[in-house]
Amino acid sequence: MAEKKDFRRLRVGILFGGRSGEHEVSIASASSVMRALDPEKYEAVPIGITKDGRWLAGAGALKLLPEVLKKGLRVMLPADPSVAALVSLGASTGQPGLRLDVIFPVLHGTYGEDGTVQGLLELAGIPYVGAGVLASAVGMDKDLQKRLFRDAGIPIVEFLAVSRNEWESDPKTVSANVAKKLRYPVFIKPATLGSSVGMTKVHHARELPAGMNLAAEFAQKIIVERAVRAREIELAVLGNEQIEVSIPGEVVPHREFYDYTAKYLEEGTRLEIPAKLTPAQIRKFQDYARRAFRSIDGRGMARVDFFLEKRGGKIFVNEVNTIPGFTSISMYPKLWEATGLPYGQLVDRLVQLALEQQQEKVRTKYAIDLPDGAAGALEG
Repeated sequence: MAEKKDFRRLRVGILFGGRSGEHEVSIASASSVMRALDPEKYEAVPIGITKDGRWLAGAGALKLLPEVLKKGLRVMLPADPSVAALVSLGASTGQPGLRLDVIFPVLHGTYGEDGTVQGLLELAGIPYVGAGVLASAVGMDKDLQKRLFRDAGIPIVEFLAVSRNEWESDPKTVSANVAKKLRYPVFIKPATLGSSVGMTKVHHARELPAGMNLAAEFAQKIIVERAVRAREIELAVLGNEQIEVSIPGEVVPHREFYDYTAKYLEEGTRLEIPAKLTPAQIRKFQDYARRAFRSIDGRGMARVDFFLEKRGGKIFVNEVNTIPGFTSISMYPKLWEATGLPYGQLVDRLVQLALEQQQEKVRTKYAIDLPDGAAGALEG
């Protein structure tokens, strides 16, 4: 009779919801990730963050993730690597928490994708899927991201970054700068948000104030970018040091542009995978995607979005999304499926990349070894 192996499933915390305008999108993504986790290998623990920032944990078998946000056990994650566990806020002193082996953040937007949660997970010493603190912060800030692309020699569309204070205190100067440096039409968007929340296409100068005011509701910094008549091409990236890039896909929106409504609220937008491109174009897109990912120090995963000009064929990188959508209809998993990596295997690979990255962190020294007596001398 074969000896029974001692096997414990990895406990994966699925972190979703959050304090951003993309809260509902996160719930849909997290539901898909939970369904894809192999129950023989992983124990899924849904951890919902409410819109006001409370952390609530639910049972792994719970199918309706919104219920976690209503009836889950209120918990916190201490910034203490010796704990590495969720602790109930109602627990008595010394009561053990729910230990986690890895966390899969499926958070989109502010307070989740921008490096804030990643910083907490670093302090807690828990492996997590995706980009680290730096890449997450830069990936959320479209202004800084574009500057890094430009420094790396990756083509970008002309843009201006405007602070909310600049706009509100001197709108005439901002309007004059837009007219001088860019051509209408332009796109206006919050610099630190995703899913096209707060984005407007402005065709004439008279429409600028409404677009700026809308974007200013969602961020302290606003991006104004020249609109290009272009196809929207997206590629998926996977890896830490060894980076893999998917085949390209194309978003064909049924509206004038690919806004929040077209993405999530209406049907009609088509995803064409693979995109109709020449072999030379595919190679160039894949090279730019790899370089863009490296330029922000990406890890784990990202979706890289491009514009391909309809006249002239010039390629521009638009942005790197460090926590792309993970719903059943999202481009990131669809691209990998078409490249030969099914959804379930993709999720499994991402968990393994998180564990590999944690091993690299463990190898790193964060303090020097002082000789005997040196510590006392420094204290004196």
